[in-house]
Amino acid sequence: MYSATARYTRISTTKMKLALDMVRKKKASEALEILRFVPNKSARILEKLIRSAIANAQNKDKNVVSENLYIRELRLGPGPMLRWAKRWRPKAMGRAGRIRKRTSHITVILDSQS
Repeated sequence: MYSATARYTRISTTKMKLALDMVRKKKASEALEILRFVPNKSARILEKLIRSAIANAQNKDKNVVSENLYIRELRLGPGPMLRWAKRWRPKAMGRAGRIRKRTSHITVILDSQS
């Protein structure tokens, strides 16, 4: 098993989940082809992360062929909300609500098909 992790990524988990669901349980090369044509920020982040996991696999084991790798697991979790962005949005009855800047932690785990 080979993995790559992106932590504190400036995208919400709900937006990232859309890209993750497209490539879950697919071959790594097939996932990269799918993500190449998706016009979202989440697709760019995930594409870069899968490429990193493939590079990690080739670095760790020189005999691994990138065509035999498939996405075994995709983990997505919420990161901390940014605290420095203290901005406000008007709400009902004169109140104000904080604008939340969400982050995500994403992990890609690849495995080879033998």
